[in-house]
Amino acid sequence: MSSERDAGKGALLALFLVTMIDMIGFGIIIPFLTYLVQDLAEADGVVRIGLWVGLLMTAYSAAQFLFSPFWGSLSDRIGRRPVLMIGLVGNTVFFTAFGFSTTLLFALSMRFLAGVFNGNIAVARAYIGDVSSPKQLATRMGLIGAAFGLGFTIGPFIGGEFSNPAERWNLFVGTVFDTYPYLLPCAIASALSAGSLVLAYYKLPESIDVEALKNNEDERPWGQRMFSMAANSASMLRTPSIGAMIWVSMLFIFGFTVMHSVFILYTEMAVGLGGLGFSEQDNGRIFAMIGLFGILTQAVLIGPLTRRYGTRRLIPISVLLTGIGLTLIPYTQSSMAWIQMLLVVSCIAIGNGVFQPSSSTYLTRIARDEGYDLGVVMGAQESLSAFARIFGPLSGGLVWELTVNGSYPWDYHTAFHLCGVLMVISAILTLRLPPLKQFDEAE
Repeated sequence: MSSERDAGKGALLALFLVTMIDMIGFGIIIPFLTYLVQDLAEADGVVRIGLWVGLLMTAYSAAQFLFSPFWGSLSDRIGRRPVLMIGLVGNTVFFTAFGFSTTLLFALSMRFLAGVFNGNIAVARAYIGDVSSPKQLATRMGLIGAAFGLGFTIGPFIGGEFSNPAERWNLFVGTVFDTYPYLLPCAIASALSAGSLVLAYYKLPESIDVEALKNNEDERPWGQRMFSMAANSASMLRTPSIGAMIWVSMLFIFGFTVMHSVFILYTEMAVGLGGLGFSEQDNGRIFAMIGLFGILTQAVLIGPLTRRYGTRRLIPISVLLTGIGLTLIPYTQSSMAWIQMLLVVSCIAIGNGVFQPSSSTYLTRIARDEGYDLGVVMGAQESLSAFARIFGPLSGGLVWELTVNGSYPWDYHTAFHLCGVLMVISAILTLRLPPLKQFDEAE
């Protein structure tokens, strides 16, 4: 039930920060996760490094997927504001707790709990819907998209630049940050979350009339509502055009997130073994470049490209461009690492930056053209995307462990070849996408 209230600048800033911190929390561990796992695995006597990297990457997305319906349902009962603030409290606690990890199981549990409390991004979107007029909605939802991009840029940068500070700055020698070398970036993320909590407390009003909403609440048990939602999502997958687009998105995200778990396993590998010998700082800068190029693509390129080529044509082009970049990652030569990596990262970031808005635009328009409930359609897409984000990193870590010590092509190249194969399948599926009705895409 929407409210007649409008949101002030403080409320929109708080929502922007909530979303940005979600992506910071996801991306902050990427530059140093492999090094953390190696340190803890040595103490625990574990040898499956790649598998544990995949598990830790997966735990966050799995928790978000499992608990998003809970937070959404709770926000309908007690209001959006308290649920968003609970999430920020959880972030503040569990980001720092992860930095104190001394065992792999503790790290896994803290990562899962951080994901649990970051499962409220759907609530932030609902808040935007509550307080926005139809004319404001697109612009304000775009604010959420910008927060995602900025968070994915800032998170890896912080994670890389502030890892192991005692090795770089004498100020931290002999301190708790020397004992726990990955605590500082986690503490910075917690501080950002705490600052957002204070801002939300003073500037984020409630967006719904909770009592009125309770009177109109769906009385069915939560389990029945979830089953009904799953059935509706399954029916969407069987539709020719919408189902094809959802599967295209799922395979794209699957291939993209395989890279999240194996990229640093490759870059930190010794040069003599075929890797690049990168440090945490190097990896953080690479992922920050991906995020920055992605922001520039969505801010500068997507409009002119859409007007010139149309949404439907951009989808397969962006999928293949991303696939080329992902496949070429392990062919980077250490003597020209930064130049070649810049080209590879450009392909990945531009491809992804074009695909995300293009796929969402196509799905929205085809749903409206064919008369489907947009909420059900987007819910089906998000469900499959969540599964891709869960199983992508896990699959990448598993494939890496099974092949890294083999001979070409079944070696450290294999996981990146898997990314390319998934992107090719996704591009082939775009052949099933019908053209959109004539529409002035310059509007």
